[in-house]
Amino acid sequence: MTVPSNSTSPDFPSPDLTSSDSAPSGAASSIVKTDAAHVAEKSHPQKHSPAKLSPAKQSLAALTLAAIGVVYGDIGTSPLYTVKEIFSPATGIPLDATHIVGAVSTIFWALMLVVTLKYVLLILRADNRGEGGSLALTALAAQTAQKHSSLRRWILLIGLFGATLFYGDSIITPAISVLGAMEGLEVATPALKPLVVPITLAILVSLFLVQRFGTGAMGKVFGPIVTVWFSMLAISGVAHIIAQPAILAALNPLEAWQFMSGRGWLVFAAVGAIVLALTGAEALYADMGHFGRKPIQLAWTFLVFPSLALNYMGQGALLLADPSAIANPFYKLFPQTLIWPALIIATLAAIIASQAVISGAYSMTRQAIQLGFLPRMAVQHTSAREAGQIYMPAVNWMLLAGVIAVVLFFGSSSGLAGAYGIAVTVTMATTTLLTFFVVRGRWKLPLPIALGATVFFLAVDIFLIAGCALKFFDGGWFSLLVAALLFLVMSTWQRGRVIVMQSIHSDGVELKPFLQTLRPAEIQRAARTAIYMVADPTTVPQALLHNLKHNQVLHERNLILTVHFHDAPWVNESERVQIEALGNSFWRVTLNFGFMDAPDVPRALTLCEQYGLPIPQFQTSYFLSRESIVSTPGGGMAPWRERLFSAMTRNAGGVVEFFRLPDNAVIELGTRVQI
Repeated sequence: MTVPSNSTSPDFPSPDLTSSDSAPSGAASSIVKTDAAHVAEKSHPQKHSPAKLSPAKQSLAALTLAAIGVVYGDIGTSPLYTVKEIFSPATGIPLDATHIVGAVSTIFWALMLVVTLKYVLLILRADNRGEGGSLALTALAAQTAQKHSSLRRWILLIGLFGATLFYGDSIITPAISVLGAMEGLEVATPALKPLVVPITLAILVSLFLVQRFGTGAMGKVFGPIVTVWFSMLAISGVAHIIAQPAILAALNPLEAWQFMSGRGWLVFAAVGAIVLALTGAEALYADMGHFGRKPIQLAWTFLVFPSLALNYMGQGALLLADPSAIANPFYKLFPQTLIWPALIIATLAAIIASQAVISGAYSMTRQAIQLGFLPRMAVQHTSAREAGQIYMPAVNWMLLAGVIAVVLFFGSSSGLAGAYGIAVTVTMATTTLLTFFVVRGRWKLPLPIALGATVFFLAVDIFLIAGCALKFFDGGWFSLLVAALLFLVMSTWQRGRVIVMQSIHSDGVELKPFLQTLRPAEIQRAARTAIYMVADPTTVPQALLHNLKHNQVLHERNLILTVHFHDAPWVNESERVQIEALGNSFWRVTLNFGFMDAPDVPRALTLCEQYGLPIPQFQTSYFLSRESIVSTPGGGMAPWRERLFSAMTRNAGGVVEFFRLPDNAVIELGTRVQI
């Protein structure tokens, strides 16, 4: 995979994770004087997003409550199905006291080791200027390999694959969470069993239909509802622990060791089920930019982890007293009179968990677009106050189609449990690998410490992956298939952009020599400002050549504009604009954005006035070159990938909407580019 320039054009607006020094020779980014790391150091999300309330200005309690609602919905709904799957016939684990205590002990220490030690204490510190998640971590890790292009490419590949796995999780999580909650209907009234799938589908379809209205109002109640959910988990667990205190032996790590070691090779079947208790751990890191590290850590330490531990022990205590409760050990925790209240709260918690991954898919897609991994898609902002609240119709409907398909295909939470886990564990492994480069390259920890920690956690990840691999033919193939298809699409788009940039540069006319030969006095002038948006500001824009050739006119002022996305999440407005005077009424302007910024070009151009280059809004025209991709023999990709890239280019979202250009001031001119 060749690393492309991170400059953007109307047709290829999204850079990858590279910084200016890794762009192709002569590419647009070579003239950018502010390097990505320098921009990042001076950047802060609140300085350029005045509508977004700074975490520092919110109370720690409010942020912690919000984090409980958004971050922990996924892992918080795992008790609905985890214990039941551990003792399913597929694992072959006997339902006796020794194995019940051992299974609960394994869950407890898996949460302690993987979530508490790895994520809460270590990985939450690897933030990219306050942002977390697969792509943010990839950008951070890639910065440590600026001088090693081959290593950098491997980092990008690892990070890209980790990001694609998130989408499989975004399909499975809503399905398994709501199905698991609705299966409580069978416990309340067995006659309602045939309605579980239809009601699940109705809830999920309704959830996706309301996405276009935004989640602001719903978000205000997420925290309190999920807090009630965790309180219910803890209380229901304690009641059964008191009745069967023998389950407290699960706190002894030797019980977990004996449970695992005593299974022999069959241990991997047990691991594949125990992983279900860990699903949602990545959300701690992915949502860090919304709440900050400390609220997420406090929520886990003082509410989420204790509640989960008590509930799993409560389910174990219940099974010690009544092994027949394995049919649904979660709902069997409650007396018959409380089944319906528990079902309602569980349903709300499942919906919230689903909402969190849906919103995460929107954010992940927008980051991927601006980092150069996907073509443009329509982005609708659903809140005037919160820049992060967005809705992406294309992503929404594709997720809905996937969710409906898996609910109908698998039919139950037990069926979906086979599809769950592989994506999560492989994502954990990619996070571990990428964190090594941050620990070693940015934190400058000694190699033995960085390597030792990485090897330890990677060994745990591989062990978990091996356990989930046994479920490949039971549904694990689904998430890997989704990831593989998305990886193919993203890598093809990125590679295609590199080839297009190289083609534009090699076939273009050098800008500065062209301007030296230009005779403005001999050309009719239009009393307006022309802005030519280009990917390569070192060559003459095709739209300018067409304007001179066909219209025989030159504007009074001409801006060669390049939009440059950095591998930092935010770029301060003081670093937003760079201007270079070229003479003959021409200026070269670069706009800098982070991968979490909304690229509002007209608003950014108003900053040019402070540098002596006012741009009157109603006297400005935007000239865009619309490239048509032509596949040629012997190109840089296989013919089928070139056709795929060409199709993605034709179907990319509109330039005007993406850059928020005024509709009545845009002129598009076509040109053919061979790849």
